[in-house]
Amino acid sequence: MRLRTIFATNLRLLRSTMSCTQEQLAERAGISRNHVGMLEREERGATIEVIEKLARALGVDPAHLLRTPWQLQPQEGADQ
Repeated sequence: MRLRTIFATNLRLLRSTMSCTQEQLAERAGISRNHVGMLEREERGATIEVIEKLARALGVDPAHLLRTPWQLQPQEGADQ
């Protein structure tokens, strides 16, 4: 699985788990809704800075967004 695909899948999964729209996530992360959509559709690659912003907005470690989906586990101390 390509890293871009893994990132996009994790981004969608985590966002939907939070019941968060693309617009809400974008606002929290300080990026545009269009950018979030393009990342989720794999039309654009994310910079390290954007990965960091999105991870912070989602309340996860940035590495969490780059793990294969079957490796994703709730993080200790994360609010459920």
